[in-house]
Amino acid sequence: MVGEKPQDGLQLQSNAKSSGVLEISLARVPVPDPAPDEVVIRIEATPINPSDLGLLIGAADPSTARAVDTHDLPVTQLDIPPAFMRAIAARIDEALPVGNEGAGTVVAAGDQARDLLGKTVALAGGAMYAQYRVAKAAELMVLPDGVTAAEGASPFVNPMTALAMVETMRMEGHKALVHTAAASNLGQMLVKLCLEEGVDLVNIVRSTEQAALLRGLGARHVLDSTTPDFMEQLVEALKATGATLAFDAIGGGKLASQLLTGMEQAANAAGGAYSRYGSNTYKQVYIYGGLSTAPTELTRAFGFAWGLGGFLLTPFLAKIGPEGVMRLRARVAAGLKTTFASRYSHEITLAQALDPATIAAYNKKATGEKYLIVPSR
Repeated sequence: MVGEKPQDGLQLQSNAKSSGVLEISLARVPVPDPAPDEVVIRIEATPINPSDLGLLIGAADPSTARAVDTHDLPVTQLDIPPAFMRAIAARIDEALPVGNEGAGTVVAAGDQARDLLGKTVALAGGAMYAQYRVAKAAELMVLPDGVTAAEGASPFVNPMTALAMVETMRMEGHKALVHTAAASNLGQMLVKLCLEEGVDLVNIVRSTEQAALLRGLGARHVLDSTTPDFMEQLVEALKATGATLAFDAIGGGKLASQLLTGMEQAANAAGGAYSRYGSNTYKQVYIYGGLSTAPTELTRAFGFAWGLGGFLLTPFLAKIGPEGVMRLRARVAAGLKTTFASRYSHEITLAQALDPATIAAYNKKATGEKYLIVPSR
């Protein structure tokens, strides 16, 4: 091993207990010596993504968060509604480390990875809400010169998902996209990516401010789902673009059904013989988020040539294989300050991530309110 590493460091953990209480805590955990092909990273920046909240807070009720006086490291408890205990049975009474991705500096390395010592690198793979993380050298993305850990802290979840959406469109034979909750960090990346790729994109937002933000980036088709004429605008945008594929971050409610209905109306407007079974145009909506936890409601007004399914990044990456993944990762690394730049409204420490008021704030998952944890602070 080369370099110096600490004996231990703080790690944020989430534990759903059989008592019906979720406990979020900081634990002091040992930092093992790296194997010959491993490194030790001092984590300097790690984002709070919606996907992280599924493990961090899960089924617990954020409004019940309260700090517990332990006279030691901070602990916060939240109540888990009894109806959800069965759904999380697999994780009961297990302290799980949290955090999907992040970036930092290599402070120690095994003999086969000594060339990474001192490099700023990014990593995805869990347990990133920590001061130190041991990882395989082959799993790392070395950040380009001039890219800081904060600028490179989110190079996987959002950028790779945006690329996966465009790749899926091409692989499945569609020619344009629809994206909901489109003013998010991911949505802004997708706008810039589609402009670069010459792909027509219909963006659906929930306020005039969000619409103005995307138009400022150059987005052409931006619709506010809260307006009375939303469906009419949606059909016109679908006619103009020919989009038959949508990625929905909302999940619950009627929006997925509205997307399929709008696609069907746009297809029928193109002409063709009437059929009581609907058009032959295949329409697909993928739900990839759960900003609404309400049931997904379908009003069957879109014929029979349609599909509704879930979409996750990890299975998609397995589908395209290692060479495809490396191609996308190289694209992300080259665009970390441009196409795939992330912006954060708040920077917090590990301890602040346990503060009940801060939990309430970042759990809202509000557009423009993205939190970055700085564990080394």
